[in-house]
Amino acid sequence: QVQLVESGGGLVQPGGSLRLSCAASGSILSTNVLGWYRQVPGNSRELVAMIARAGITNYADSVKGRFTISRDNAKNTVYLQMNSLKPEDTAIYYCNAKVGFTVFPGGDWGQGTQVTVSS
Repeated sequence: QVQLVESGGGLVQPGGSLRLSCAASGSILSTNVLGWYRQVPGNSRELVAMIARAGITNYADSVKGRFTISRDNAKNTVYLQMNSLKPEDTAIYYCNAKVGFTVFPGGDWGQGTQVTVSS
């Protein structure tokens, strides 16, 4: 089982930036794809961005051009740089690790970190 430890959430004003980090412990196979999902109360969890060990990425349309996902394979850590944040980005952000490069939720999850964008 993969353990995921997230950090970096918080309160930021619209237009501001935040950087999320997630350290993963687990096998190379089970952490082939690392990513971030987000969820607001009453809604289902949605993909924000994911990155494969080989560097292939996928982003939600709503964050393209504003968010950048990256990973350090040596540290088995994934990062999400979030710029030009909007109030609608407010959610709990969950780190995710899985084998396959698919947008469907699955695999292992972190505990979640709150991101609030508000003036």
